[in-house]
Amino acid sequence: MGENTGHCSIPPPGNTNVTPAVAEVLHTSPTPRTIRTALGGSIKETDTGALLEAEIEGRAIQTHALVIDEIGKEILFGALAMQQWGIRPIPDEERLDLSHYPDEFIEF
Repeated sequence: MGENTGHCSIPPPGNTNVTPAVAEVLHTSPTPRTIRTALGGSIKETDTGALLEAEIEGRAIQTHALVIDEIGKEILFGALAMQQWGIRPIPDEERLDLSHYPDEFIEF
């Protein structure tokens, strides 16, 4: 898949990832253990997580991200964040469908 939306991209299923440069302005914390993830044909490792607060087409999102060097873009949104925030890529049209973005939030 890999939708390109400027400084960020939407990868196939997986975690949301940010570069160390983006993480400089985010709240970060060490992960309990080193996390390995397949990305761009290689295995990347990190021991840092971040809380990403962003805006996509005027809609606020908040999600956890892994801080990883050399991800190809500044931000890669993973499937979990897309599902949580109702973001659906439409690759043929090179756009995002945000019609499922939640207007109401109910906490259980």
